[in-house]
Amino acid sequence: MAVDELQAIIQRCRILEEADFKGEDFNLFQVAGQKCLEDGYAAQLLEVIKNEKNKVIVKNMGWNLISPLVRCIFMYKQEDDKREHCLKILDQLAQLCNPKELFLGLLEQIEQTSGEQVCQTVMLLLQPLQTVLLKLQNKKAYSVGLSLAMIMNQLTSLPVPYTKQQIQEDKLGLCQCCNSVVAFAKPFVNEVVKNMEELPEYSDMELKEELLKFCMKSLKYPLLTAQFEQLEGIEEHPFRHFAAEIIDILWDIRELIPLVFSPHKDTSSNWENQEFADIERKNSADSLACLSYLMFVQHFGIDCFPMVFSPSYLLQCNMTHIEVLLKRTEESVLSKGLDLFESCLLRMEDNSLLHQYLEFRGFINVPQDLVKVMTLCPIEHLRKKSLNILQLFIDKFDTEGKYTLFRCLLKTSNHAGVEGYIIKNIKDQIHLSLTEVSDNIWFRGHHLISLLDLVLLLPEGAETDLLQNSDRIMASLNLLRYLVIKDCESDNETGIWTALPKIEQNFLKPLHVGLNMSKAHYEAEIKNKKANRREAHSSNTVCSVTVSGEKMPAMTTEMQLQVLHSALFTFDLIESVLARVEELIEVKIKVVIDEN
Repeated sequence: MAVDELQAIIQRCRILEEADFKGEDFNLFQVAGQKCLEDGYAAQLLEVIKNEKNKVIVKNMGWNLISPLVRCIFMYKQEDDKREHCLKILDQLAQLCNPKELFLGLLEQIEQTSGEQVCQTVMLLLQPLQTVLLKLQNKKAYSVGLSLAMIMNQLTSLPVPYTKQQIQEDKLGLCQCCNSVVAFAKPFVNEVVKNMEELPEYSDMELKEELLKFCMKSLKYPLLTAQFEQLEGIEEHPFRHFAAEIIDILWDIRELIPLVFSPHKDTSSNWENQEFADIERKNSADSLACLSYLMFVQHFGIDCFPMVFSPSYLLQCNMTHIEVLLKRTEESVLSKGLDLFESCLLRMEDNSLLHQYLEFRGFINVPQDLVKVMTLCPIEHLRKKSLNILQLFIDKFDTEGKYTLFRCLLKTSNHAGVEGYIIKNIKDQIHLSLTEVSDNIWFRGHHLISLLDLVLLLPEGAETDLLQNSDRIMASLNLLRYLVIKDCESDNETGIWTALPKIEQNFLKPLHVGLNMSKAHYEAEIKNKKANRREAHSSNTVCSVTVSGEKMPAMTTEMQLQVLHSALFTFDLIESVLARVEELIEVKIKVVIDEN
């Protein structure tokens, strides 16, 4: 019987001194104890462990039972008495075993778990692990850091629940586990706080550093990809609770404000391997970006925040974090970048952001990233939101800032739709400069003409793909039509009449040539398609189209003809606006000649 075997080993070991225990004794104790558990004698094993006479044996050998004990706990059902006995054994081992040996045994179990049992194992072992760590004297900070790092590394393999249903189900137990880990860390946070309060010159920063690392890891996972909106039917959102706890820890250890306003010391310098250093730097950037989102969008820890900073300074501080978030493609992360950017902009008055801010790299990079979201993101509501935020960003700059930003976006966007949108904004600014009494010099005279050099031209002359660039061309023609109507040649406030010969040479004439070439090409294509229609019908020939590497549904001849006719309609539209612009120019010039 397993219990008898265990008792025999116990009797033999009782007569030995602690220093005389051999490897064979450890193995025999482990095998006998494991057999007791597997055969259902957990109650008897508990009595053996609780026996005061076996205290020395359990202290030295008990940690060997952790692995079979965990297996048996998961094997028994929740209401089974045997499971309850196993849990009491685990509690006894935490109290009686050598802390160092048991610490390693518990960490080994956490490291070896995987899949659906990760959260179950972690939550099971957190309490005994905490008990053991509180007993440790040497290398306590290192051991706490190792424990937290091991736990977080195991959790990062699990998907973060995102939808309301996923959060409510918490299928793998991640939501519950994250908040249990925070409770596990609390005594060590309290120890750091106590030491800092009692010893102002407190210099042992190791434990504080380990807690800071834990918070930074938690910000990257799960908080960076978590969803924080209040959900109906969920009284306490688990990730909101977890985020609040992490912010509280950072505040308690006096790291919250330093992290928000200046990146923490570069831990990547500790790595000799450059690849590892780059990974560490990226992880730190992700964590800091998430922290800013939690503070400025979700308002966690905002009560601790000093209300002395200008909105423009807060925007400047957050631009690096916004840039980090906007470069990501996951909806949960990208949306955080847009929300953070929008939140910072809404704090500001229109026209209050000085043009000098564009000298900072982030103020140039972020709008370019925003353009990529507008044009490449597959999620419609994020594309629309990014367009609204771009307009908000434009509105906040002073006149020179708007002018500089327009030049930058026209040169870098490489997207006709975006360029058309910028040109429309330029038209609005010209209108303001002509209708309001102001000293606006940036959207009239030589500054405007310099800007129009980027607007009123075809990128590749007459060879330009007019269909692909139709948005930009239509916006440019509308701008030119507005200028010709609004600005009399005698006044020439905008300088457009002086620049007219150059505009005709670089824009209007090549556009005429391009339209004639494009229309001829598409009309010939239509003629060929119609001529081959009968053959296409008889053989059921279809045309395949590939977009971004993905094959689109096949196009019939009728569909191809529809596309070609649509292109011709676009050319006709451009041609009609072009004709109207040239007519207006001719009329204005004739009026001046007649007056003279």
